[in-house]
Amino acid sequence: MNKKELLDRCARDGEERVLLARALDRLELSQNRGVPAHTPFLSPGEQAAVRDLMNSCGKPRHLFWGGYPESERNICFFPADWQELDAPPGGLDGPLAALEAKFPAGAAPTHRDILGSLMGLGLTREVLGDILLPQPGLCQVAALREAVPILLSQWEGAGRWKARFTEIPLERLVPTPVQVKTIRDTVAAPRLDAVLAAGFSLSRSKAAALIASGKAAINHRECLKGDRQVAEGDVITCRGLGKCVVKEVSGLSKKGRTIMVIERYI
Repeated sequence: MNKKELLDRCARDGEERVLLARALDRLELSQNRGVPAHTPFLSPGEQAAVRDLMNSCGKPRHLFWGGYPESERNICFFPADWQELDAPPGGLDGPLAALEAKFPAGAAPTHRDILGSLMGLGLTREVLGDILLPQPGLCQVAALREAVPILLSQWEGAGRWKARFTEIPLERLVPTPVQVKTIRDTVAAPRLDAVLAAGFSLSRSKAAALIASGKAAINHRECLKGDRQVAEGDVITCRGLGKCVVKEVSGLSKKGRTIMVIERYI
């Protein structure tokens, strides 16, 4: 399958076609010239699109990496043929870097404050990875190494607070603890509309309306079909509501309903 055929098959729209074409260019660079290559940072939805593309390409060697395990925003790294398929090299030779901002006592910048200050520097979201707030007054940001000079020379603070900035090793990134609410419920059938309703405490009709309006996704891919079957391990997202994960599908209750354990991120 040539490049055009791959894009025709995998891209859902023009914007996604550009994204996937760039990923293919990076893949070809690593395969044809023996040069390690990578995409910019990708959102979970973009990662799902690139993952589908890689499956259609015969699963060439690649790795999604954001600087630490379980990162949300990741680059797709294509190692050269002489490299192991492991985390990309760190330090000055690696594609990723991390910065730490220390704010004065009593400062409490939010994720929105941090992101707003970074966007104010003229940076695009694709050069920035996860924004971590491991403790009050401390912020850590993963970024493409090419953005480090701008960050160190121009980033002064966030919100109304100034900060001190230093580059740190990726190993010092501290993921923000995830808070979840465990929901044990039964549904008539493991359909998207039923699971969405259970996970976000909605009526079935409200869930169906959200799906029809294009706000719901399974594994970060938009789904407009309320009767789409949901399986254990699937990630269900809905714009404006958040994310939940189907942790267990435990069989049927005495009344013939499907028993599920769902974790909702709060």
